Amino acid sequence: MRVAVLGAGAIGAYVGASLCRAGVEVHLVARGPHLAALRDQGVQVLSPRGDFTAHPNATDRPEEIGPVDHVFLGLKANAYAAASHLVEPLLGPHTTVIGAQNGIPWWYFYGLPGPYQGRRIESVDPGGAVTKVLPLHRAVGCVVYPATVIESPGVVRHLEGTRFSIGEPDRTISSRCTEFAAAMIAGGLKCPVEEDLRNDIWIKLMGNISFNPLSALTRATMAGICRHKGTKALVATMMEETIEVARLVGAQVSVSIERRLAGAERTGEHKTSTLQDLERGRPMELDVLLTAVVELADMVGADVPTLRAIAAVADLLNQQVAAGA
Repeated sequence: MRVAVLGAGAIGAYVGASLCRAGVEVHLVARGPHLAALRDQGVQVLSPRGDFTAHPNATDRPEEIGPVDHVFLGLKANAYAAASHLVEPLLGPHTTVIGAQNGIPWWYFYGLPGPYQGRRIESVDPGGAVTKVLPLHRAVGCVVYPATVIESPGVVRHLEGTRFSIGEPDRTISSRCTEFAAAMIAGGLKCPVEEDLRNDIWIKLMGNISFNPLSALTRATMAGICRHKGTKALVATMMEETIEVARLVGAQVSVSIERRLAGAERTGEHKTSTLQDLERGRPMELDVLLTAVVELADMVGADVPTLRAIAAVADLLNQQVAAGA
């Protein structure tokens, strides 16, 4: 099996190193000091489960890799549309694209029977720009549960979690999913193949849609948001509205708001990826986390006043970041 990890940041490098440990031919696509360190010393993983080092190929030129069996996307979703020059050299006739993203994916209504089958979500796939780069028939979904950070170039600290749930948009249990899952498991990770990954997407989104924008607006950690009575109540309201949208598009959310809040509080003084992007002056990944759910709410007739208000102020902040303000 040949796997290319496009966007070998904290999660991508961790997956690549784990697959490499399983004997998979892995190619990491990275850049800058991180790439130089990966070439020089490999991926050094520091983990409570045991430290290890792997030595996959690392490059910033996908054309040197050529077509692979699976492309694992470690890029932020807001970078997908501009990634054609990176993706195209990696695609063969049967290459799978495994999108390890938060939020609503570009393939959400692809292969989903019902009144919205095949519908494009504009905030996620504006004008079909993402689908053009990542064709729908190649898509496999992935919900990422582990927490990792790049401690220094080439060094990934694994904090917790090993589960990467994957699944086909059409709800089949395909050979390409089971093949990839077997390699992940051989590398020491959990990788269940879910019949309907959309349920997992909404469960994780309950946290992302609330904590991520609020952390950027308040500069608070997840535990800090939970400790404050007002913001904790705000999170609960945003989760309630999100669950209603999920229900109206046919998904089942099996985790209670109380459990999600308790889990978030246990993470401690953790900065969300959105807050980290803000602190680095990078555009925040809000479209797939928040704007898309407001768009879906409009589509199904759900009343989401809190999500709509937070989306407006977070979007203004994002515009200021983009403008360098």
